[in-house]
Amino acid sequence: MGQWLHRLLFFTLIMITLAFTLENFRALLQNNLSFPGGSILTTVILLLTIAAASVAGYYVALTILKGVAWAVEWTDTDWDDDLINEKFRKALSQLSPAIIIAWMLPRCFDDDNFLASTINILTSFYIIAVSCRALNTLVDNFFEAFAKREKLSTYAIKGIFQMAKLIIIGIGIIIALSLLVGKTPVAILTTLGASAAILMLVFKDTVLGLVASIQLTANSMVRKGDWIKAEKHHANGEVIDISLTTVKIKNWDNSITTVPPYSLVSDSFQNYQAMRNDRARRVMRAIYVDASSVRFLTKEELAILRDKGWLKGIDEKDESMMVNLRIFRNYLENFLENRPEVRTDLTYMVRQLDPTPSGLPLEIYFYTSETRWKPFEHIQSDIFDHIYAVVSLFGIRIFQTPSGFDLTIVKKLDN
Repeated sequence: MGQWLHRLLFFTLIMITLAFTLENFRALLQNNLSFPGGSILTTVILLLTIAAASVAGYYVALTILKGVAWAVEWTDTDWDDDLINEKFRKALSQLSPAIIIAWMLPRCFDDDNFLASTINILTSFYIIAVSCRALNTLVDNFFEAFAKREKLSTYAIKGIFQMAKLIIIGIGIIIALSLLVGKTPVAILTTLGASAAILMLVFKDTVLGLVASIQLTANSMVRKGDWIKAEKHHANGEVIDISLTTVKIKNWDNSITTVPPYSLVSDSFQNYQAMRNDRARRVMRAIYVDASSVRFLTKEELAILRDKGWLKGIDEKDESMMVNLRIFRNYLENFLENRPEVRTDLTYMVRQLDPTPSGLPLEIYFYTSETRWKPFEHIQSDIFDHIYAVVSLFGIRIFQTPSGFDLTIVKKLDN
């Protein structure tokens, strides 16, 4: 720490000394180099002096910023470590040579000196470019700091940071144009205002993307990592990136769908992330019962079901009025209740739907605690495997359109 502090004090002393002696140094050179070609030599010496001071200023700035880095490391928070990183410090240190040149040129040369005026203009352009680069680096550091934090990384903020960088670049271009044409930035903005319609047409997607990104973030409509389904865009998968102009969705077939952010605001889409967070994935699937197989059970059939314990919760006052489909529905609800994968704290039921030409729909409705695709499908399949296997024990038939095998059996019976 003492080393960089000594360098800072030494450089400050040199700058103060130069401030008082530059004009005297210039006068000294002009008086002692009055021979033909002396003015050129004077110019060269002054330029070399300015160049040496700017180089020294760059390394002193690096030393100072190393001291800043040391101070940043000692703080408890991690935000300053992410924002004032090495990349930003290097970008900031590149300002010091240009500032020194811009400060020393007027003290070494007259205003009508063409070479000095040209260098001064180029230096001003350099200051603008480096300032924009440093600010954009700071914006990038902000975004990377957000992305590193789990609670903040899911928000759709990338488009906002991209717009901030565009604004910085736009301001830099306007200031550079004002220096180039000798007008004020307000005059440049007034000129651009006359072309607002053309600019809106060119940057339509950018503006719409910015507004959409703000809406998506403010309303928590979609975040990075969410599973969404947008049928209009044939997208069904996980959001992997949200930028100013695009939302990238990695579909479950590993293809990538690119959707404009504003289309997610203007059109409807499904977000399954709440299902993931709640660990409750719904199953709503029906089997089709042959209506002609619905009947009253006999005493012998009831006795068999009673021995198996499948009449739990059934009022057996009138055994002659026991309908097999009613007992089957009751059995399935008890079966779901005893499955560890089924969320019994949420709605689960077995209900009839309106009859169809394909049979009587019997819908099984429940939620599983497993939301991952493959385990979910296995659980669902295991439950329906059991349903199809046990349905015949209740004297119920599943409706099925006759196949070629069925027709062959009928033909054999006719013969």
